[in-house]
Formats: sequence, C-alpha cells, structure tokens
Amino acid sequence: MELLLQILISGFIIGAIYALGAAGLTIIFGVSGILNLAHGAIVVLAALVAWYCALQLHMGIYWGGLAGVAAAVVTTYVLYALVVLPLSRSRQMAADELPVFLFVATLLFALILQGLLEWFFGSTPVATPALIDGVIHIGGNTVPLNSVLIGVVAWMVLGGLWLFISFTRLGKAMLAASMSPRGLAIIGYDIGRIHLLVWGLYGLLAGIAGVLLASFIGASSGVAINLTATAFTIVILGGLGNVLGSLAAAYILGFLGTLTAFLIAPSLREIPGLCLLIIILYLRPQGLFGRH
Repeated sequence: MELLLQILISGFIIGAIYALGAAGLTIIFGVSGILNLAHGAIVVLAALVAWYCALQLHMGIYWGGLAGVAAAVVTTYVLYALVVLPLSRSRQMAADELPVFLFVATLLFALILQGLLEWFFGSTPVATPALIDGVIHIGGNTVPLNSVLIGVVAWMVLGGLWLFISFTRLGKAMLAASMSPRGLAIIGYDIGRIHLLVWGLYGLLAGIAGVLLASFIGASSGVAINLTATAFTIVILGGLGNVLGSLAAAYILGFLGTLTAFLIAPSLREIPGLCLLIIILYLRPQGLFGRH
C-alpha cells in the first residue's frame, strides 16, 4: 500500500509537469499548425539555466528559476524569428510543403541548441535546490514539501492558463485563431500579434516546466530528445490541438512512466507510453479525445 501511494504521488507530480509542457505544445499546434521538435531542448535549457544561476552564480533558486524561464521565452522567440517566421513568409515553397519544412527546421534548431547546451553545461545530470524545505507524512510515506509545491505550482499555472483563455480578450482571440485565422483577421485582429502571443506563452509554459523538472528529478542536455518524445506522445495521444485531451494524456503517461520506473527500471520510463502511442495510432489515429 505504501508503494502504491508513493507511485500515485510521484505520478501526480510528474504528470503535472508533463501537462504543463504539453499544454504549450498543443496551443502552438492549434494556432500555428506547427509541431515544434525543439520542445525538449527548450525545456532543458530552462532547467540548466536555472541550475547554473541558482548554484554557480549564487542567485538562489527563485531568481535562478526566473532566469531559466526568461531564457526559455527568449529562445522561443529566437526560434520564431529566425526559423518559423522566415519560412512561413517564404515564396520559394508550396503551401502544402510548409509544415514539413517547419518540422525539419525545428528539429535542426533542437540539435543545434542541444549541442550548445552540452558544450556549455556538460552532459552530467544536475538538479536545482528544493523550492521549499521540509516533509509531510501521507499514509506512512514521507513526501518532500518541495514535491507538493511543484504539483501545486504546475496546476496553478494551468489554472491561470485556463482563466486567460476563457476570460480575457486576447485569450479568446487566441482560441478563435485556432478555429478560423481568416475569420479573426476579417474582424480586425492582427494575426501576427496573436502568433507572437502564442509563442511567448509557449515559452513561458515550457520554461516553468523545465524549472520544476530540474527541482523534482533533475535534467541534463541528453534528456532533451526524451522530453520531446514524451510531449509529442501526449499531444498525439490526447488529440492534436486538444488541450484538455493533452492534460488527461499527460497523466496517463505520468502514471505509466512512474509505475515502470518503480517496478522495473527508471531507464525504461518512456517505453510504455511509446508503445501505447503505437497502439493508439493503429486503433484511433485522431487520439483518445479527438482533435480540435
């Protein structure tokens, strides 16, 4: 019973972190139609910058965490300005070829970024200090307060995202852009501005996910590809563009991965999710919860 409770607690926390990262990736696809293969590298960048600033520059975990999030947002805008925007405006390719070129371009950006991260930070896994000290006891298990806070912060951010999309004018415009960009432009909205907002929001979510991940299980430059694979599995499993579906899929993968890590081996954490994805692609290619 204690092991089961430990698996449930760990699965809940890692699922919350996965959901945070996947939500941004889903929004990007919903509005821009782009599957961003640089996702894992951006998450890792936030984690490593937070660690470096917190411990090596002695800025403390909170200022270090803010630096990590800022680095993710800046890098996301660099990706948008240097890769996505020029290709989207290019007249050298047919419209139906653009998604493929963007897909490959984000992959190349990811490889460059991952190489730079390994060169600067090395490949050794690192972890940031706990956000808060202390423990609590749940059903005979000793749970660090840091883990509880990570789950709470992740869901507070997701709740803030829901409030922003549901109750603000820009949030509703962003949602409308995912349904009909042309219709939104007709009523006077600047689609370019909406895209800037979406990419900045994505960078913010990916950055927070990276900082929380670094404080929970740590990170290294080598895990970028695994994080990208996990995020893509969540997005496709939940249904492309379906934010609520992605949240549910994040928890499915979070619990599957945690169960595998506890009962078999941590190195096999991603395998069950990938196997599930293959099955879903065969049986229900639109995802468990359908596409938006």
